[in-house]
Amino acid sequence: MKSERILIIGSNGQIGSVLAEFLRGIYSESNVIGADLSKPENVKGPFEILDATDRQAVFGVFKKYKISQVYHLAAILSAKGEQQPLITWQVNMQTYFNVLEASREYGVKKVFYPSSIAVFGAGIHGEAKQSSYLDPGTVYGISKVAGENWSNYYFRKYGIDIRSLRYPGIIGYQSMPGGGTTDYAVDIYHKAVKGEHFECFLKPDTTLPMIYIADALDASVRLMEAPADRITIRTGYNLAGMSFSPDEVIRSIRKLIPGFEVTYLPDFRQEIAASWPQTVDDSQARKDWGWRPSYNLEKMTKEMILELRKKYDLVEN
Repeated sequence: MKSERILIIGSNGQIGSVLAEFLRGIYSESNVIGADLSKPENVKGPFEILDATDRQAVFGVFKKYKISQVYHLAAILSAKGEQQPLITWQVNMQTYFNVLEASREYGVKKVFYPSSIAVFGAGIHGEAKQSSYLDPGTVYGISKVAGENWSNYYFRKYGIDIRSLRYPGIIGYQSMPGGGTTDYAVDIYHKAVKGEHFECFLKPDTTLPMIYIADALDASVRLMEAPADRITIRTGYNLAGMSFSPDEVIRSIRKLIPGFEVTYLPDFRQEIAASWPQTVDDSQARKDWGWRPSYNLEKMTKEMILELRKKYDLVEN
């Protein structure tokens, strides 16, 4: 069992809730501290109710637990962010500044900052390269670009070992959608398993980069555990799992649930999706720290449907 004191800020969210359990299996329950605005039921290990926009509260948690690593996952996502842009900027940036300053004050060894494919803009047609120009069209994306640059700044100026991934859309059965543009690809499986009609807010041929939650967790921890001399990107590593459109995921679901019904009613999220790349070149992550995804669309669909049937007590005997 590894000796670290790891703080997960935003531990109730789509990534955080699963990451906490994953890390506790590596570092033990007592060494992984969850933190969020409310305490969930049946939480395992230490937990702090924390408003990460409160600088003193953040500092207090770092000091109390002698934190050595932090995963900062608190943020307002793309679709919700467009409904309240100034609040999104304030929340996304202030929380990260508090984490950066607390890390500097208390000598935190490693910081994980989640970036996103939202950093790319409409000028990229097709594949986003590691060095592609960043011209985001959402406040969420703007905040992620700013966060990447601040990460690089704190690494160069203060020597804080900050590591970051540009996550594609993350799909998992453990939690519900959290307000992102790619979250249709989570909701769609819930609707299919429950036998409900699904109304898609994207056009059928809108291809976006995605990743299954198991691969996202593996990539995050693999990056954090890589030797420092292997990390060549101090803004955000491109990360890819698979790319697909609503039409493609629907066809994969119908192989297992033939009667699944879908209609399309694109809304403002279609414009957001249209500004993002269709695929992502993650060759630098593969080269530097050995990244390889394990899931494709068909494998993910089978596991999502199986696990959601268990969740909704719909497993066939």
